[in-house]
Amino acid sequence: MRRLLTVLLLAPAIAAPQPLKVRPQPGVNSTTIELPLEKYVAAVLAGEASVLESDEALKALAVAARTFGVYARGRHASEGYDLCGTTHCQRLDLAGITPRLEAAAAATRGELLWFAGKPAFAVYSLDCGGSIEDVAAVWPEIAAPYLRRQTDPYCVRAAVPPWEWRAKGADLLAALGASQLRAPRTIERVALSGRTASGRARELTLSGGGESVRIGAGAFRLAVGRALGWNTVRSDRYEVSGLEFRGTGAGHGVGLCQRGADRMGMEGHSYVEILAFYYPGTSLGLTGRGLRWTRLGGESLTLFTTHPDRDSAVLALAERQLRDLAQRTNLPAPRGVEIRLYPDVETFRNATGEPGWVAAHTSGVHIDLQTATAMRHELLHVLVEARATAGLPVWFREGLVGYLENPRAPRTAAKPPADADLQQTADASRARRAYDEATASVARLVDGYGEATVLSWLAAGLPREVRNANSTAAATKSK
Repeated sequence: MRRLLTVLLLAPAIAAPQPLKVRPQPGVNSTTIELPLEKYVAAVLAGEASVLESDEALKALAVAARTFGVYARGRHASEGYDLCGTTHCQRLDLAGITPRLEAAAAATRGELLWFAGKPAFAVYSLDCGGSIEDVAAVWPEIAAPYLRRQTDPYCVRAAVPPWEWRAKGADLLAALGASQLRAPRTIERVALSGRTASGRARELTLSGGGESVRIGAGAFRLAVGRALGWNTVRSDRYEVSGLEFRGTGAGHGVGLCQRGADRMGMEGHSYVEILAFYYPGTSLGLTGRGLRWTRLGGESLTLFTTHPDRDSAVLALAERQLRDLAQRTNLPAPRGVEIRLYPDVETFRNATGEPGWVAAHTSGVHIDLQTATAMRHELLHVLVEARATAGLPVWFREGLVGYLENPRAPRTAAKPPADADLQQTADASRARRAYDEATASVARLVDGYGEATVLSWLAAGLPREVRNANSTAAATKSK
């Protein structure tokens, strides 16, 4: 069955991923550039994936990096760009892109991790030290049940030795000051004052000169790393005595562990299996998946919704509209009509792959809606398609739906549009113009032949004089 689209001008078309506005270097005067999504992914791999030897682990990280880039797009919108090129977002190294990194991005081109129909919060770290951290310990504001605490036997088998670092109080003081974090006037001792469920440092007490200040361990590590290097306090998984740190792992430990992923790849696991281990409950694909649908059954159709309490009235409205439209057109309603009403525009776009300005997607008796306001139009499509004979032009079917929805539509079109103009989704204005032309063309036919006759052509096919007239118009247009 041919796919039909209803166009609603909501936003610019998104036929392909839009480039990311990226500021590779920090600073308000730094240059902002536009990067195609796949080049952005390759640059992130160059900046973040130095330890990966396995190609499958590299592909897994490519998916995670791409997903995070889409998830966090607009993180710096108030500053005029999408993402920075530092560890605040994802570290970029445009000069370090190699054919191998480009191949990893290309092998997973467009693939994202999805949860509940939206891109997942696909964070990752260098080395979890054998224990993956729960997201709530680092980002309590993020609801991501797929980022849960678990043991990582693959990271354990990677057998990375522990690390040690002895700090200087003056250096710590300068690092904390550079990040505008509170500290005592001198730092003579750092003590653990709270741990997460995985055993990582959650809170520290900094003491010196008779003063003490409590600080989050994550903020402390980031401040020290930015100022003194990431080979200092490498993770939050450590013991501290005075100013001596001894620990394992590197990074926050949430999500994919690069050391563990690399080991998984070396042991023969695919990138799909790696992602399933580190982001359990997510779905891998080009479009959104994982929505939890509730089925609301009616007499003549079924509504699937993620908000049954809110959308129960929509079922009654759909039943009434389908009944009224069948009586109005004398077209019998087919059995098994199903409507999926998505919770928002983003989820509809992710799940169907349609651009944001497409309001609905109908195929046969199945309707996907991003807004209930398009439902009447789509139900007319169901009635028309159930009756349409094979080979009936798309312009006639679309135009008939447009006319039935608005019999007073302007009769301005001298000829019907090309089917290709109706089926493309790259240009919203071109599509809108084609739909208007199709509706006007059918309205002119109704004026000349009568509505009942035009409706009868659904089953009988277009009469010869109509086909010939439109063929002549098309030939004239081509000249």
